[in-house]
Amino acid sequence: MNTANPTLLVTDEVDFFAQALAPRAARVVELGCGKAAFARALLQRGLARTVTAFEVDRVQHEANLAAPPVAGLQFVDGGAQAIALPDASADIVIMLKSLHHVPLDLLDTALAEIRRVLVPGGVLYVSEPVYAGDFNDVVKLFHDEGLVRAAAYAALQRAAAAGVLHWEREVVFDTPLHFRDYDDFVDRIVRVTHSDLALPPALDAEVRRRFSPFQGPDGARFVRQMRINFMRKP
Repeated sequence: MNTANPTLLVTDEVDFFAQALAPRAARVVELGCGKAAFARALLQRGLARTVTAFEVDRVQHEANLAAPPVAGLQFVDGGAQAIALPDASADIVIMLKSLHHVPLDLLDTALAEIRRVLVPGGVLYVSEPVYAGDFNDVVKLFHDEGLVRAAAYAALQRAAAAGVLHWEREVVFDTPLHFRDYDDFVDRIVRVTHSDLALPPALDAEVRRRFSPFQGPDGARFVRQMRINFMRKP
């Protein structure tokens, strides 16, 4: 079932997505779009006809609505468990580091909803961090996602076993992460609007200690492993 290639290095996931799926005039839905950088890149590079980008974090959703508009990009307030779109209205559904944010008791519902909005033969592209590696070891000191990531992966396996979605393939690759310094890491990883995270002084000191070996003259560099699952609606 799995096709893992941990030695593959991907510096631009949009390029990887384009090479893997070769989308042409696709109607794309992104669930958990965050700042919608991926959605904007798809449209700007001509890899999608339209992108409907869903986000449950109201702060980020309002920021997306206030940003300069991009032709073909629509923002919707909502989650994967209740997708406000008609049946068979999407060619590709994308989830980038967002499946594990779906409430655990609604994961199966979310995957059934994805099946509903996909056209027959449509593809679900799921990109999730692998729960391993130096970066994960630093982050899990204050935000341990081991349980939710395992649950998200198990939900994909259940969907395949039940025939909700066909399991096409799995690819694992390395991707580089760069931070200017520890403060940049805290701003981008801790002070995010969708999470209620904080670093009390003692914990902050420990996270800083574990982070510091990766800091060099040009910033802190990590390699994070990502797992991509390609699922298809029968």
